[in-house]
Amino acid sequence: MEENKRQRELCDILNQWAYEYYVLDAPTVSDREYDRLYDELKELERETGVVFADSPTRRVGGEPVKAFARHTHIARLYSLDKAVSDDELDAFFARVEKAGDPTYTVEYKFDGLTVCLTYENGVFVRATTRGNGVEGEDVTAQVLAVPSFPLKISYRGTLEVRGEAVIRLSVLRRYNEAHPGDQLKNARNAAAGAIRNLDPAVTRTRSPEIYFYDVNYMSDGELSQTEAMEFLRREGFKTYPYFKICKTHEEVRAAIDEIEIERRNIDVLTDGAVVKTDESGLRAALGYTDKFPRWAIAYKFEAEEAESVVKRVFWQVGRTGKLTPLAEIEPVDLGGATVRRATLNNYGDLTRKDVKVHSHVLVRRSNEVIPEILGAIGHVEGSVPVQKPVLCPACGSAVAEVGANLFCTNPDCPPRVVQKLTHFCSKNAADVEGMSEATLTLLYEKRGVRRFSDLYALTVSDFEGLEGFKEKKIANLLSAVENSKRVPLDRFLYALGIDGIGRVAARDLAAFGSVEAVAALTVEELVGIDDVGEVTARSVAAYFADPENKEELRRLYDAGVTPFVKAQTGGAFAGESVVLTGSLTAMSRPEAQKEIEARGGVCQSAVSNKTTLVIAGEKAGSKLDKAKKLGIPVIGEEEFLKRLAGE
Repeated sequence: MEENKRQRELCDILNQWAYEYYVLDAPTVSDREYDRLYDELKELERETGVVFADSPTRRVGGEPVKAFARHTHIARLYSLDKAVSDDELDAFFARVEKAGDPTYTVEYKFDGLTVCLTYENGVFVRATTRGNGVEGEDVTAQVLAVPSFPLKISYRGTLEVRGEAVIRLSVLRRYNEAHPGDQLKNARNAAAGAIRNLDPAVTRTRSPEIYFYDVNYMSDGELSQTEAMEFLRREGFKTYPYFKICKTHEEVRAAIDEIEIERRNIDVLTDGAVVKTDESGLRAALGYTDKFPRWAIAYKFEAEEAESVVKRVFWQVGRTGKLTPLAEIEPVDLGGATVRRATLNNYGDLTRKDVKVHSHVLVRRSNEVIPEILGAIGHVEGSVPVQKPVLCPACGSAVAEVGANLFCTNPDCPPRVVQKLTHFCSKNAADVEGMSEATLTLLYEKRGVRRFSDLYALTVSDFEGLEGFKEKKIANLLSAVENSKRVPLDRFLYALGIDGIGRVAARDLAAFGSVEAVAALTVEELVGIDDVGEVTARSVAAYFADPENKEELRRLYDAGVTPFVKAQTGGAFAGESVVLTGSLTAMSRPEAQKEIEARGGVCQSAVSNKTTLVIAGEKAGSKLDKAKKLGIPVIGEEEFLKRLAGE
């Protein structure tokens, strides 16, 4: 149709003009001319009922959403390990260069909100936040209001690209001047609030942009960092112009120094530089830890520091009973945020830093952690030493001193119980969505909720009469409790809150297949696991030997809680407990693990008497030696690939 032909022409013209304006920062037409053609396109779309996938009218966004849907990323979005000193940067260089001869790239590290955009067959289909790296929130409607990316690209495969949503500092100033009743405190929070707002109209008013820096997934294979940046620019994504390719440590340091100096003069909030290994093959050899790629690091610049005065020190009780001193300080601005509290870690830290009430102290906020008091810089006549508590400030029970730490000895201490419940309900544990610390505190105080199993006995009547709980909120909470009954084994083990068991160790324990199998492990067997030391091993053994814990597990099972292991019953590795050691040339270790698990196997991090197979790549070390000692079958990469191919 003639109308569709004109629509196509208008879309191409308007998209080119938008690219010149928003991506190149080099507009070639007036706003009036753009608006004239835009209005013509809208009228044609109304008449024909046809809207092309890349029509600029799609960027208006949709109606407010009621909640963000969750979406699983095609490939995991890892965060970056950090270096704050030359020694840590040197350690990164040494680790990388053991695996090969790298070329490095250096870029700005922007401080905003990470987003991941998905394309299928050349068309934009979805935008999500990073979330926990595996699963994020669907913010497609909000991101459609951002004009710094294309709706159509020439690449026809499946693609995930990664970028940082930011609000320029100048845009933030103009917004605050125009909205005196709605002041945005800093650019980072403003960007996160713009994208994670349920109303796309709010996103548009805050004018966020996205700087793209990574191809997270490409169905045709992996790209080097240089190739990824060239691809992004070629396809019309907005990228930041600074990008250095370096061969030596000195060149990397010079690029970092350049960024540190220039960051004070640019219009975007940045707090460091990102150093990456360029070559995709070397990246595959280096692989990943549980949290970070081993081939990249964020060099964080010196943390912001400010002077303040300690008004008082109070003690917070955690789920293990540990008492942490927190200082209430005179408000001070750090990194665009107003800081009123700062941690002192433990009593030993407090005394070592000579912190007293009413003293002048130096406060640091860095790496997105709780502000910390570095030490006292001056006392006044009224400075008062902080008294070591002999009784728990929450329940009045005796306090035990273990090394530099103080612990409440009462396992039923109210904040301790609430913190345990909060940990159990957290996202990486049982994931009871909406069950916040405030809600759990109320349930503890008003309804006698004490154990994990008490959560599964809650009914509508338990919430009725509690302030702030309407019918829909109650229904959502009870639904979340019900949904949490079927939980992956590693998350369930983490949720129990056993001392020393973090997410990595919980995953290793889950490789044994069931709670009962973990409970049957001896201290010696537990110590044989990579991420479990002797203290943690004894803690695990003691937990499962405790009669009350056994009874609580029974109550959870009776309530319908069902921990499960994700594994197939068929496949080339069905029934195998596999340990990967050394480096593989054909794929990274996480990719190999995924292939094994997809074929029915369970991957372990350490060789034990439960291990049935070891796959040894290049430079295999102590795990291979232990497997040979125990007589466990060992295969190389060639045999591993044959098994995959045979499948």
